Amino acid sequence: MKKASLCLLAALAPAGLLLVPLRAPAAAETPSMMDSYRLVEVASLSDAMEQLYGQKAYMGHQMRPLAPVKFAGPAVTVLLKRDENTEGSKALQGMLDAIDEAPAGSVYVMVLENGADFAGIGGLMSTAMKFRGLAGAVVDGGVRDTPQILKLQFPVFSLGVVPSTTINHFRFAGVNVPVQCAGVTVHAGDIVAADSDGVVVVPQAHAADVLKKAQQLDETEHSMYPFIEKYRSIREAVAKFGRL
Repeated sequence: MKKASLCLLAALAPAGLLLVPLRAPAAAETPSMMDSYRLVEVASLSDAMEQLYGQKAYMGHQMRPLAPVKFAGPAVTVLLKRDENTEGSKALQGMLDAIDEAPAGSVYVMVLENGADFAGIGGLMSTAMKFRGLAGAVVDGGVRDTPQILKLQFPVFSLGVVPSTTINHFRFAGVNVPVQCAGVTVHAGDIVAADSDGVVVVPQAHAADVLKKAQQLDETEHSMYPFIEKYRSIREAVAKFGRL
């Protein structure tokens, strides 16, 4: 603190005043890009990727949540290859390591080779993800132990619910490798955003531009709702705002 400031504090202290020096806002007080991704609509992110880069960024319609959710975070990718074996959980050790080593806020993106009828995650793995602070999981495969997952309120998207196991049927094939998840390529660190409309993947290199465009699309659409309610015309709303 500068000398002048110290003198001012000394002069006012007898009057019983407690002075707290002014400080710049801490970095944590400024909303991060990921905070903003958690607020923007996934449909707008999908439109932004298409309008800016001509790319399909959304996963197929089969990828659905167990319950209504909304989350976003950087991807941690895990790949399992189909391999009949008798090694038990040893063949899948890397899958478990990926959970324990994933940073808080990550999205666990798991791909099972031809695995729609096998549960990639269940109650145990979901519990670990929940208490390690992961944002959610997206499984190109099945999921099981749904009562436990719902009790945890841990966000999970999958291709469906099945009672089967990957034990002795799959082998861990890589972590943070590029994967094809429900029709979209996902790299480690890509932003995975999900809500009730589905899942969108935004490459790291495009993250800032896509977010800005999606926010603009959100703002326009949300302005159209009261206009349509007032004038009872979707045609006039589209003509005025230029968006459908």
